Amino acid sequence: MTDRGMFDAEAFFAAIDAQRQARGLLWKDVAAEAKISQSTLTRLAQGKRPDVDSLAALVDWAGLSADAFVVRVHTHNEAEPLAMISTYLRADRNLSPQAAKALEKVVKATYEALKEG
Repeated sequence: MTDRGMFDAEAFFAAIDAQRQARGLLWKDVAAEAKISQSTLTRLAQGKRPDVDSLAALVDWAGLSADAFVVRVHTHNEAEPLAMISTYLRADRNLSPQAAKALEKVVKATYEALKEG
């Protein structure tokens, strides 16, 4: 076993395939709806990992969480609060990218000023 987390490409492909079958779609339909190349799906079927943009497109298309396909080795690790806040701010559709960055700076400065230790 490896000493780092890994992406389970086989499980991801199985989940995408199950979603495809449930919707009664052909693979070319999946590619068109997810706005990815058909060759990306072929590579997935061969057990290869998708690139980050294709992964994002497919999890969005299927309504999945990419995190569900990460095999964790270091289960005791927790994300830092500022990392989580940054993630949420940047994902907020009510904020422009510039507004999210500005708010992130304010939160970070406040957090650093108030944290104990």
